[in-house]
Amino acid sequence: MRDGAEAELGQALLAWYDRHARILPWRVAPAARAAGAQPDPYQVWLSEVMLQQTTVAAVRGHFARFTAVWPDVAALAAAPDAEVMAAWAGLGYYARARNLLACARAVVADHGGRFPATSAGMRRLPGIGPYTAAAIAAIAFDEPATVVDANVERVVSRIFAVQTPLPAAKPALTVLAARLTPARRPGDHAQAMMDLGATICTPRAPNCEACPIAVFCVARAKGVAAALPFKAEKPAKPTRLGIAYVARREDGALLLERRPPRGLLGGMLGWPGSDWGDNPAAAPPLAADWREVPGEVRHTFTHFHLRLRVWLAEVATGGNPERGHFTPPAEFDPGALPTLMRKVWRHAQATLAAR
Repeated sequence: MRDGAEAELGQALLAWYDRHARILPWRVAPAARAAGAQPDPYQVWLSEVMLQQTTVAAVRGHFARFTAVWPDVAALAAAPDAEVMAAWAGLGYYARARNLLACARAVVADHGGRFPATSAGMRRLPGIGPYTAAAIAAIAFDEPATVVDANVERVVSRIFAVQTPLPAAKPALTVLAARLTPARRPGDHAQAMMDLGATICTPRAPNCEACPIAVFCVARAKGVAAALPFKAEKPAKPTRLGIAYVARREDGALLLERRPPRGLLGGMLGWPGSDWGDNPAAAPPLAADWREVPGEVRHTFTHFHLRLRVWLAEVATGGNPERGHFTPPAEFDPGALPTLMRKVWRHAQATLAAR
């Protein structure tokens, strides 16, 4: 890239962002920012944590519900764990919800309810890694931190026509992204790069004709924009097996248990069951006439596919299960279950309805 081109690129990108920025509930629009409105660090932090490996469309509703119930970091820090975990259901990657609470409580206990204003300070908080720290510092506090998410990786790889496949290219892409990060309006620059990747410089069929920085793009000039970034071939995901037990009492109460705080779906409510592996085995949570529901439940996690067999029993009122507790029907909310457990419930419901 010729001398001075990086500054010109940044100016063109910000001019485009001023006109076309996405309207997001956690964002201060460019015009409002120019008029002196300041981003709320709590909302910036909350949105960034929610958006990790999740789409904007999926986050909007959860963000609105969270901020309605817990409007600031102090309110969230004081919230019961179970309520926050239930509100998180549907966003996946439930370790983020545990880290969310730990971080909120650290901000209140150690920082007087105010988020650190630098990326270095952010990194010392629970659950905040390099990307999230940079994003919050740039967007909320205008620190010229380099923010690199998947959208930014794609945009930068095309601007500079980086041939190294991901993930090996990540360090080089971060260095190149830093060359583009301006001292002035770094938060708007970061959001502009994200918006460009989300709306124009898309993974497939990038709309180069509408791109405000197309003239600077080496990949476009070479005719290879749509092919970049290259990605190393991922190994096939293994498949694990498991068992889930669904028990309904005569009064309609359902047997649920809270999963251990660590591990997949940690701290979430679900159905008692087995570990997940090659040969799952687990005794039922109580003595009953258990019958297997035809078919299976399938779900995919980041690193493996899961196939669950579901066993169902209807039991008399009374008696103590060895695992879990019976939840009265008035208190049972399938929406508070993680996606996998909702799938199990739907799978069992058809058989229950037929009895």
